[in-house]
Amino acid sequence: MSSQNPFGIALVGCGTVGSATALLLTRDAEHLTQRTGISFDLRYIVDREFTRAKALGLDENLFETRLEKVLADPSVHVVIELIGGTTVARDIIEKALRAGKHVVTANKALLAHHGADLMAIAQANNVAISFEASCAGGIPVIRALYDGLIANRIDALYGIVNGTCNYILTQMIQKGESYEQALRAAQSAGLAEADPHLDVSGIDSAHKLAILAALAFDQRIDFEKIPVTGIDTLELIDVTFGNELGYVVKLLAIAKRTEKGLSLRVRPAFITREHPLAWVSGPFNAVSIYGHAVGHTMYYGRGAGGSPTASAIVADIVSLALGTAQSSFQNLRVWPDRTIEALHLPIDQIESRYYVRVMVEDVPGVFASLATILANHSISISSVLQKEPEDDGPQGVPVVITTHRAREGNMLGALREIDALDVVRRESVCIGIIDEHEETVEGVNA
Repeated sequence: MSSQNPFGIALVGCGTVGSATALLLTRDAEHLTQRTGISFDLRYIVDREFTRAKALGLDENLFETRLEKVLADPSVHVVIELIGGTTVARDIIEKALRAGKHVVTANKALLAHHGADLMAIAQANNVAISFEASCAGGIPVIRALYDGLIANRIDALYGIVNGTCNYILTQMIQKGESYEQALRAAQSAGLAEADPHLDVSGIDSAHKLAILAALAFDQRIDFEKIPVTGIDTLELIDVTFGNELGYVVKLLAIAKRTEKGLSLRVRPAFITREHPLAWVSGPFNAVSIYGHAVGHTMYYGRGAGGSPTASAIVADIVSLALGTAQSSFQNLRVWPDRTIEALHLPIDQIESRYYVRVMVEDVPGVFASLATILANHSISISSVLQKEPEDDGPQGVPVVITTHRAREGNMLGALREIDALDVVRRESVCIGIIDEHEETVEGVNA
């Protein structure tokens, strides 16, 4: 493709990300051509209404409501899907691929559930589907996995991949706000939706984990088998106690290769202040990836927002126009439609250290009972934090225990017994403690 033969683009969905993408393609067209030698021609903006597009001053000659007209136009080389969801968006993408159009999408939910099927359709029609913007906004982590780290066997991946949750947790950590206060602050700052469920429940992070893990481990991930816990039940008291013990809490998307299968999960977890992810604050994202040859690499930046996400979308368009995306998509064997089905490690076999808070009556022998139950489940205590009670209120007195590594099934069994004790006032809280993954760089001394 050259500047004499423009690369035709149709943009479907002109919301926050779509409008930012349209602006980048039109406002910075000369800059893109100067860097690539290619003329990028935004030919259509497809939507049901164009209020936002008009407010931004986009060319109204680009506005189109008929997708069929766009797909029939031979001058359109790529369709950008930015409407979201898993129904209408899936239909649009399938139609575009079968019409011989490349597709660029930021739709993590659709890819997490149906990515393998869509990629198979793309492969059959000799086109490519690109999705850099689906996982971490403007951070080029997808490209890192299938390109920059292709020589590596990926051993582990840890991600802060939801800016809304990270902003809320930062407010709780740094300002001592409750979850409810921090959520309202995020909504006021435009960083959380009026209905934040997908973000705070951890589902959004799990969608991204499914995509990242599939590329990291060359295996097809079953999204329904990923255990997910959000931050919506997190209490400030645990954030505070964790801080006293030297930890900060983050919502982590975790993927590890084990001898018994892939260990995948999304949950709030404590990490030490020295952990490379601990300083990632506010709405920023970061992904730590560990390869057998490269060791630890980390990718950091803005994980959401119109302009950062548009940056990733346009990068995919450029790669398609150059032909590099097609070559990678057609030839590499890392895409989910060409890989084996993953063996998911059951949640009860996952091993971790744990933080446990038990609210108890202030009577003699309580700790001995807790320690006995933990020992009976092969769980070793690492430390104990117990505050002097101001009064023995209805909630009880907190006893905080950290453990050495234990199997999650053992921990869950122990907690059931602990919560059944007469002296325990309410259901116990258990949060994993995540240690820095050990590098296994060959030929390099630590």
